[in-house]
Amino acid sequence: MADMAKEDQAEVNRLAEPCERENEILDGNPARDAALKKAEEAKVEQKLPKLSAAEFRVYNSMAEHMEYFHNHFRQSWTILKTACDTNRRPSTMSLKAFLSTGLSFLQHLEMHHSIEEAHIFPVLARKMPEFTAGKGGNAAELLRQHQEIHVGMEKLGAYLRSVRSGERELELGVMKERMEEGGWGDVLWTHLDQEVRTLGAENMRKYCGFFPFLIYGRGGEGRIRY
Repeated sequence: MADMAKEDQAEVNRLAEPCERENEILDGNPARDAALKKAEEAKVEQKLPKLSAAEFRVYNSMAEHMEYFHNHFRQSWTILKTACDTNRRPSTMSLKAFLSTGLSFLQHLEMHHSIEEAHIFPVLARKMPEFTAGKGGNAAELLRQHQEIHVGMEKLGAYLRSVRSGERELELGVMKERMEEGGWGDVLWTHLDQEVRTLGAENMRKYCGFFPFLIYGRGGEGRIRY
């Protein structure tokens, strides 16, 4: 009974405290701060006017540019994976051409990611947390996806090079295992879509003023500059 009386008295005392004290307590609540920040961001998004066609082209220029390269990666992956799934190379492709397609795909994807991480993502990361670099799990999701993809790329590349050198014969079943191992192919396709979506007009319009590679030309036309 004595404990209950103490608890009741403590509650009475709390309710009697001035509002300023309540605000101090709430201000120290990280969850509340995060919720308020999210609410403020939502208000900003609601206030954004609809983009004109010319404005959309400007703000969407990076996404369009990126999608051009990503479509090539999707096409190459589809050629390789379809051959593995059907256990048959394309009838128009020699073994040499097929291996070249696979190795070129890996080489170009590696180069693409290297350019992004060295020259593009660091600039975007100044204002966009989606591109923040870091070690291990501290990196943004798009950067972590790069890491997962590269693990699979290395294993597939090692296999294709061993076939090209004559060390072993091409077995599409084995190649399929390399393409599916660890689920890196699914991560790749998710990454290709997610990266373009992040660079899309509705997201980039919030940051355009901070990035020099989004510039206007005559008539409100925009273009991308690296």
